[in-house]
Amino acid sequence: MLIRHLEYFVTLAEEQHFGRAAELCGVSQPTLSQAIRKLEQDLGVALIVRGKRFMGLTAEGERVLPWGRQILSDFGSLKDDLSGRRKGGLTGQLRLGVTPTAMAALPRITERFEERNPLARITASPMTTEQIVQGIEGFALDGGLLWLDDAVAGNAALSRIVLAQEEMMFACPPDHPFAAEKTIPWRDAMTQPLVTLGAGFPVPGDGAGKPLIRAGITCNSLAGILAHLRGGLWCAVVPQGFAALLAPGDGIALRPMTAPALRLPLVAVLSARDPQSPMVRAFRDCLPAQAAGT
Repeated sequence: MLIRHLEYFVTLAEEQHFGRAAELCGVSQPTLSQAIRKLEQDLGVALIVRGKRFMGLTAEGERVLPWGRQILSDFGSLKDDLSGRRKGGLTGQLRLGVTPTAMAALPRITERFEERNPLARITASPMTTEQIVQGIEGFALDGGLLWLDDAVAGNAALSRIVLAQEEMMFACPPDHPFAAEKTIPWRDAMTQPLVTLGAGFPVPGDGAGKPLIRAGITCNSLAGILAHLRGGLWCAVVPQGFAALLAPGDGIALRPMTAPALRLPLVAVLSARDPQSPMVRAFRDCLPAQAAGT
């Protein structure tokens, strides 16, 4: 069995079209079909449902697909490891999934990675927490940034590194009455027209199952929050890292929230497999020095 046969099979399974898969693999369609038949002979099972066009994978093909991805990932990691040893830095691609509300923390990591691996590329895609976890487990991602929740904390396939305990802040325009206050109680914040963060951002509760936030608008990105604040009508509840997005002329007031004060863990997640790929190790090595594993 050859690595390229697995590559052709995985590409076909993902594209679900012989012509597109062949084009991506840089071979003719007959060559791709012949290679997959050879893979089927080596494994002793049929992997795809034969027809005039792609009809899907067999049950055995579905079982082979995650193994194929894992083998290709490990083979790519081997090449990256050897390349990194020769050149003093990795040359592949660091693939990250980031919940949109955690994007403000990303430059602290990517700047270190770029300095240590100038020949490598970085792809950071906005994703939900579920997509990030699936991407890491399926070898489509090297790591991610998200807010820690019970589903992530209980996943044995993930290694979790706490980057910060982000304090919740009340944000408002500079002429808002609350801008003169030192702290804002939650009960007062709830009386205002609020924009809050959506996907991937846990909503705190009052201990009785009721959320502390009643939002007029929910945005799935910090940029959306900022646009509403600049409009002048809306206030917001944001993590303290939101301050990095503010321009000097914004004048947005950020005040700690109390009763209760609340901090949410921002975590980097990566595969708990041992050994980890060189790219995953490089990602972990670029996390802030104060980061702690969980």
